[in-house]
Formats: sequence, C-alpha cells, structure tokens
Amino acid sequence: MATLANPDPHAPRLLSGFVASLQEPRTPHISPRRVADVLGVQISRLAGIIGVHRNTMRNPASERLQDRLRDMVRVIAAAAELTGDTDRAVYWFMNEPVATLRRRTAAELVADGHADAVLAHLEELANGANG
Repeated sequence: MATLANPDPHAPRLLSGFVASLQEPRTPHISPRRVADVLGVQISRLAGIIGVHRNTMRNPASERLQDRLRDMVRVIAAAAELTGDTDRAVYWFMNEPVATLRRRTAAELVADGHADAVLAHLEELANGANG
C-alpha cells in the first residue's frame, strides 16, 4: 500500500501550487482574502471581479462565492498553463482585452458569468489559434 507521506516524484500532482496556495486554512474552501492578495486588490474589488455582493465575501463557505472563485481560479490556472507563469497569467486576467471576446478582459467576462467563454478562448490558443 502506497503512503501519502512519500509520494512518487514522477506522478502528476493533484493540485497546482497556485491553487493550493489559495486554500482557506483548515477548510475545503478557496480563501477570498488570499485570492484578493494574489490579484493585488481589496476584498470589495474582488467581489466586483467575481460578480458577487461585497457582503457575500464575509462567508467563505457561501456556495455562490465558491462557485465564482472557482471559475476565476480555473481561468487563471489555464492561463498560467499557457504562459508558464502565474504572475503573467494574473496580469493577463486583469488587464488584457481579448479581441475575440468583444475586447473585454477575462476579469470582466468572469464577473459577468462567462468563464466558459474565456476557457474556450484559452483552449483555442493552446491548440494554435491566434489571440
């Protein structure tokens, strides 16, 4: 029987370092505070980025909050896979208008509930399309 204490160094990792760094301590939730820190924004601005009311941010266990944070993290993680750099992916997420998505940033699109469109765009880029 394999032990978790000594994992196979050649086995794929279950969590990226980026995603693992966002965990709310001692919970199965994404930490809004840690996400805000990564993005370099206040909690109230993060609420706007993910499209929830700022009072929702007070309850990290909120299903709606976690769903929206998960969408955002999926987009940033996919962009980081493409760029090879989480910092560049975060910068892209917050600032780069996506020409094929009406020149809106990924952050704006995620706030409006269009994370799947952004992920589809990133998949096209990964498959060789021009951005």
